[in-house]
Amino acid sequence: MEFKTNVMRILDKQKISYTSHCYAHTSAVSGVEVAAVLNQDPERVFKTLVTAGKSKHYYVFVVPVAEELNLKKAAQSVNEKAIEMIKAKELLPLTGYVHGGCSPIGMKKLFPTTLDASAANFESIIFSAGKLGYQVEVSLAELKKVLDFYLADIV
Repeated sequence: MEFKTNVMRILDKQKISYTSHCYAHTSAVSGVEVAAVLNQDPERVFKTLVTAGKSKHYYVFVVPVAEELNLKKAAQSVNEKAIEMIKAKELLPLTGYVHGGCSPIGMKKLFPTTLDASAANFESIIFSAGKLGYQVEVSLAELKKVLDFYLADIV
């Protein structure tokens, strides 16, 4: 039996079509390295970032691995005065995920989620399956069935 992450179980339960990708995670690797290991275009491989707004609300942003989140654009996209990245030690208690294995699907709580608009350029995008070494590839139409998200220019 192949290993299933919680994200994969959620997708299976919702009958969402996806492709899983697995890679050896011997050391903490950057998203760009993950894209290279998977032989994928880094523009199509996304990382999940968790932020806190001035209002103390949390937001999730999903951006291409080679890009940086533009905090000003991100704040504007969620109508916040300012946002900042949360500290790495806050990630696990808040989301249930470790740094490098954070997925927009299956967090402990649902937070407003914004995908970079570039995601719309691809038939499907790849992002963490919620565990280091595992990624899932899903179309935006399928993703919309399991995750409420917005598209915005945030890089």
